[in-house]
Amino acid sequence: MDRRLALTAIRLGSVALVLAAIVAQAVELADHGRFDATRFFAFFTIQSNLIGVAALVWVLFARARPRSRALELFRGAAAAYLTVTFFVVIVLLSGVDVQLQLVWVDIVLHKLFPVIVVLDWVVDPPQVRLKLRAAFVWLVFPLVWIGLTLVRGAVDGWYPYPFLDPANGGYGQVVVTIAAITVGFLILTLGAVELANRLASRARQIQPAT
Repeated sequence: MDRRLALTAIRLGSVALVLAAIVAQAVELADHGRFDATRFFAFFTIQSNLIGVAALVWVLFARARPRSRALELFRGAAAAYLTVTFFVVIVLLSGVDVQLQLVWVDIVLHKLFPVIVVLDWVVDPPQVRLKLRAAFVWLVFPLVWIGLTLVRGAVDGWYPYPFLDPANGGYGQVVVTIAAITVGFLILTLGAVELANRLASRARQIQPAT
């Protein structure tokens, strides 16, 4: 199969699988009287997966080359957010109820799709050179999400993840955890920008002449 056709098939299949997983989990919660859209869609896991879906759909529709800088930045953001989802679940949320009771949904949203989106970024690297400041631009959304989540928690007492709940060690512990995740995010994304630029440069060098 042609490489481009294979990428298209994987992207389409991944989008369908993630959307099916989100719908299936929402239905499962609704069947047990536990579905609350304002909470379900407040989870960073759900939001990062939907951003990943949007990134792949954008790539599928933008078939004409070259891809825009905006698209490549959005793809990078999706890969970064899903990588955070992958590692936070493993390190901080093992055994924690995050409203993903269906095992296959948990695997798809927390592990499989993050890996697919990151591999998509590596196998088909950005077609424009990215600046290191992209890593700081990508950080805006998670920081806004954290801020809104803390404000909401202070108002109604609900936090999507226990490491954001000041009842578990106080606000000092929350700040330390957020700081650690932020530093890790920046290290990861700065490295991702450098890797993407190297991969893109290499791809241009080995591209056959037309």
